[in-house]
Amino acid sequence: MSPLSILLVVVGYFSLLLIISYFTGRKADNKAFFVGNKQSPWYVVAFGMVGASLSGVTFISVPGWVGSIDFTYMQMVFGYMLGYIVVANILLPLYYKLNLTSIYSYLDGRFGKTAYKTGASFFLLSRTIGASFRLFLMANVLQITVFEAWNIPFFVTVLLTILLIWLYTFKGGIKTIVWTDTLQTLFMLLAVGVSIYLIMDRLNLDISGLANTISESDYSKVFEFGDWKSKQNFFKQFFTGAFITIVMTGLDQDMMQKNLSCKNLGEAKKNMYWYGFAFIPANLLFLVLGALLLIFAQHEGIPIPERGDDLFPLLATQHLGPVVGLFFLVGLMAAAYSSADSALTSLTTSFTVDILGADENDEVQTKKLRFRSHLLFSLLLLVVILIFRAINDDSVIAAIFTIAGYTYGPLLGLYAFGLFTKLQVKDKLVPFIAILAPIVCYILKDNSMHWFGVAIGFELLMINGALMFLGLWAIRRK
Repeated sequence: MSPLSILLVVVGYFSLLLIISYFTGRKADNKAFFVGNKQSPWYVVAFGMVGASLSGVTFISVPGWVGSIDFTYMQMVFGYMLGYIVVANILLPLYYKLNLTSIYSYLDGRFGKTAYKTGASFFLLSRTIGASFRLFLMANVLQITVFEAWNIPFFVTVLLTILLIWLYTFKGGIKTIVWTDTLQTLFMLLAVGVSIYLIMDRLNLDISGLANTISESDYSKVFEFGDWKSKQNFFKQFFTGAFITIVMTGLDQDMMQKNLSCKNLGEAKKNMYWYGFAFIPANLLFLVLGALLLIFAQHEGIPIPERGDDLFPLLATQHLGPVVGLFFLVGLMAAAYSSADSALTSLTTSFTVDILGADENDEVQTKKLRFRSHLLFSLLLLVVILIFRAINDDSVIAAIFTIAGYTYGPLLGLYAFGLFTKLQVKDKLVPFIAILAPIVCYILKDNSMHWFGVAIGFELLMINGALMFLGLWAIRRK
């Protein structure tokens, strides 16, 4: 595809999003921006959340993972389902009972202002970094395929990317996001499905041939029960997956804001169950695509790139023809923007409500604060993306889960302590425990092989949460 044709696809794609934004953002007030007036159909929310959860990171990184960990990522995906059940039956009832706009308001009533601000700050930090990583992927692809040929600097590419997201989210907020995410999930899954079909056609495979080819390949391993020291051990992966879901969905304003836009608790729980079930085949599709990409590369004698993140982009844009290249671009845009747009909305909501303390009954003042917060985080994402480009040298998805282990761990400990004990804590000391727990985790992770002969992987999240829980126990009020 030529740079001009790619640019036309991008313009056409965003035109669709802006049209949706126009109709959903008309007469939108603060309640519409924050919780969609609590009128979002649960099935629309569920479908859109699939795309928001997968993101551009999954779109690129998970297929590339197959070369190093086979299909063992499914162990973590199965654990996700357990996490969704916990969120639906423990956290959602709490949020609806308290009628929350920001889920971190719970910490205010349970512990105090300092714990409340600490929880919200850790979310803001984690989601800002995560959203920046995801947007970096999209901006990088646009830079390589379009703007580099026109000698346009990367800074301009990122600025344009964030500006387009800002344009279709600043008015309607979550009311718009619910519908744009649905469209983007459809595009993303369609892109994966079409890519699989066209690669099968190039390899002369039907469905049964596809299943046999993958099962007979070196990439078909799903479960690892034998080696406890392995990062791919089933129990490590399964329970880590469950806890990642609890914190990155249930304790994440981004994901919960969509759930809180449902009409009532019953519909929110239905959304969570169906979304959780849909997540399993969606991730399986990405792994099948990864195996096919590797098999195709070997069949055609194409050198497999050293970085797994480069596998899908390389083959889609250079070896699989213009149709796959087109769908790759559309799917990547859908995946990246479905995650980034909701992240920007949730960051705006949390900062406006939790940090600035906006009074939702004061429509005019809250709207001003919301607008400024929206602009602030748009600029912040720009800065973090540029920093990330300068230092990134690792798999993006691994980096995001590692960061989540450090920044979401204190949230896990806070909510676990609040829900499963009746103890109060010395509120002013909570930030110190929240900082200390990740530091101890970093030291443990860095020395675990030397001290214990076991490598710590994504289970770092559980260790971090446990340390936070113990720290809160230590500063409990007698």
